[in-house]
Amino acid sequence: MELIDIIPVVRMVLSADGLVCCQGFLNTSEREFDSLEGVKGIDNSITKADCVELRDLDTVEDIVQQLKEQLLNRQEVKAVVVSDFGAILVDQPVETSQFSPVVEGRIIIVTGGAQGFGGGVAEELFAKGAHIVVADLNEEVGNAMVCKLNSQGQSNKALFVKVNVGDSGSVCRMIEQTVIHLGGVDAIISNAGILRAGGLEEMDADTFELMTKVNYSGYFYCAKHASQVMKLQAQIAPRHFTDIIQINSKSGLKGSNRNFAYAGGKFGGIGLTQSFALELMPHNIKVNSICPGNFFDGPLWSDPENGLFVQYLKAGKVPGAQTIEDVQAHYEKQVPAGRGCRVKDVAKAILYVIDQEYETGQAIPVTGGQEMLR
Repeated sequence: MELIDIIPVVRMVLSADGLVCCQGFLNTSEREFDSLEGVKGIDNSITKADCVELRDLDTVEDIVQQLKEQLLNRQEVKAVVVSDFGAILVDQPVETSQFSPVVEGRIIIVTGGAQGFGGGVAEELFAKGAHIVVADLNEEVGNAMVCKLNSQGQSNKALFVKVNVGDSGSVCRMIEQTVIHLGGVDAIISNAGILRAGGLEEMDADTFELMTKVNYSGYFYCAKHASQVMKLQAQIAPRHFTDIIQINSKSGLKGSNRNFAYAGGKFGGIGLTQSFALELMPHNIKVNSICPGNFFDGPLWSDPENGLFVQYLKAGKVPGAQTIEDVQAHYEKQVPAGRGCRVKDVAKAILYVIDQEYETGQAIPVTGGQEMLR
């Protein structure tokens, strides 16, 4: 057992009256934290009265038993010292009416959360009181997003973690960093993805494999590594539900002309969602896909150099289209709601998925009526 395994257990035991946030400090050859003196070096306000010490931990049951025994004589815990491992500092929840009870205090990872659609989702959920991990390849933009969120003066926290979702090791490290810095994982939103339009003649094998690795395998890696922490949390708090949410697409509900690499990965993603849901619901882990319509306002569509409007115009996907405006008008006419999907539309779907405790394995359209379930 390592400190990375102990932190989520401690967090859930201490979250009986509201979700706490934890930060782990691992012993190193240069510095040790597994004593009162060690944690006072981090926060001098910590005293013996609000510091708990855990020793000789072999099982999850050992952690729970020792922690509960020591909580009987304490009103508040600010630090947990774990002998031979390090220390865990605890931030108690701050009561406020400004946040949504659905996500307040929850630790939510948003992959591809530095900008565009994912950035919008991260901002929406942070404003409602969630601790947000902005996970992205773009370090500069990701750090800027986190600075923006943390500068708003809210009690919840934002953290940037660099990740390549197409690499299992990178995703594993993302989960570990989330646990070390915040204490656990309550939801992961698998949003990162790429799109390269093209028919059979234009699409090369390398591009197809890259899209599959990011859009399909990346979702598998996120579910695999996040669910390990979520299962551990469920052992301690059987009524605490967690969520794996894939941001899919309307292209996962209906084939897409000259866009088979993207649509194929999204169709496969729904298959993963249904299969993961069957496996994980016994652990109170809900798994759902949200299938947005076209997000015309974001860089995926509107980037002047490589946006989908430009790609589709060049690929001849819209017959008769001569300009980018022609392509956009073509897609807007296909939506009964008369507009593209917006971040707030999908954020509402995410809140619904997290709030309810009964629905899992679903692909939820947010398409303005363009695609309907059959």
